[in-house]
Amino acid sequence: MVLCALRRELLKSSSSCGSWARLLQRRSSGCVYSSTHDFTQKEVREKLQAFPGGSIDLLKQDSGIAVLTINNPSRMNAFSGSMMVELEEKVSQLENWSDGKGLIVRGAAGTFCSGSDLNAVRALSNPEDGMKMCMFMQNALTRLLRLPLISVALVEGKALGGGAELTTACDFRLMTSDSVIQFVHKHMGLVPGWGGAARLVHIVGSQSALKLLGGALKVDFQYGLHIGLADGVLEASQVQEDAETLLQQAENWLSRYVKGPAPVIQAVKKVAVSGRELPLSDALRTEKDVFGTVWGGPANLQALASKSKHK
Repeated sequence: MVLCALRRELLKSSSSCGSWARLLQRRSSGCVYSSTHDFTQKEVREKLQAFPGGSIDLLKQDSGIAVLTINNPSRMNAFSGSMMVELEEKVSQLENWSDGKGLIVRGAAGTFCSGSDLNAVRALSNPEDGMKMCMFMQNALTRLLRLPLISVALVEGKALGGGAELTTACDFRLMTSDSVIQFVHKHMGLVPGWGGAARLVHIVGSQSALKLLGGALKVDFQYGLHIGLADGVLEASQVQEDAETLLQQAENWLSRYVKGPAPVIQAVKKVAVSGRELPLSDALRTEKDVFGTVWGGPANLQALASKSKHK
C-alpha cells in the first residue's frame, strides 16, 4: 500500500489526533485510492512516464512560500504523462516541508494550464487506462489540497479542462484581468475526472457548478468574483505599470494569511481541512487535538508575554 506523507505528518504532529487517523485510514492513508489488484501507483507511474514532455518545477523560498510551476509552454502547459508523475513527486516533497507555510501554483509563460496533453490522452484512451490515470490524478490533487500549506492558484491566461480542475485543488484563486477558467470537458465528451467537479461544488455550490460544467462557461475575473471561484484579481494595467511582477503580487496577497510561525500556519490549515472533510463531531475533536499541539508552544508563550492579542 502506498503510504502518503500527509498521514505520517499529521499522525506525527499529535499521537492523539484520532479523528485525523480515522479520516485518513478511511481514505487510503491520506489518498483517495490505495494500491489494489486493479490499481497500483508503480504501474501507473511507469505507464505515464512513457509520455514525456515539460516539467513541474518547485521552488522553496526562505519566506516559507513555495512556487509550483506547470512548465510546458509549447502545449499551453498541458500535462504530459511524465508531468503527472512529477506533480505527485513534488506534492510528496511539500508534505514533508517542515518550514513551509504557503504555496503558489502557476503556469509558465503567461498561461496557467490547458489540461491533459492530447498525445497522452489518445494513447490512454481505453477505459482501463483512463480510469487509472483518473485515480492517480485524483490522489495527487487531493493530497495537494490537503497540504498543511495555504495555497493559491495564480491564474494567468487560460485554465482549461484539467487546468480548471487544478485551480480547485488550491485554497484560493487569483485571476489576472484577462484570464479565463473554463471547464471544457463537455466539449470533449467527458466530465471532470481529477476531482474538479466535487471540489467545484464545495467552492461555488451545486447550481453554479452545474452552469459551469453543463454550459462549459468561460469564467472571467468578474464572474469568478461573483460566484466565489475567484478570490482576487490582478489588474493588467497595474501589472504593466508596477515594478512588482505578478508572482510578487501573488506572494504579497498570500503573505497576509501565512504571516507567523510555520507550526501555527500548518495548524490553521489542518483545522480548516478537518472542518471541510469531517463530520462535525469528528471535526470538533480534531480541532481540539490540533489545538493541543500549539497550546503552550513557543508562539503561544511569546504571544502571551507580549500581549499581542490586542495589538
